[in-house]
Amino acid sequence: MSDEDQAAFCTVYVTAGTASEAQHIAHVIVSERLAACANILPTIGSIYHWDGKVEAAEESAILFKTRRALFDTLADRVRALHSYDNPCVVAWPITAGSAEYLAWIGAETE
Repeated sequence: MSDEDQAAFCTVYVTAGTASEAQHIAHVIVSERLAACANILPTIGSIYHWDGKVEAAEESAILFKTRRALFDTLADRVRALHSYDNPCVVAWPITAGSAEYLAWIGAETE
């Protein structure tokens, strides 16, 4: 698989307020084939600025594996499902990966 082909894929990182919310969002996104897979990290500690204060909370994280071309649609769908006013939805490019795994992501998101 060429470097250009690999650049067509990304991991999308999303945080959610609870593990059940993360589970729901992940299920919808994968069911709608916007991602091939979602990994849920049920408890993460988050420290962040919000409304002029430093806050701390327990959240859940979701790691979606998808095609870069689906990011905008996936992000819009996450925002529609999410309880936060401004949810974290960011993508990291996949710069290398096994050809078979990347082909699987491509096949499952078509």
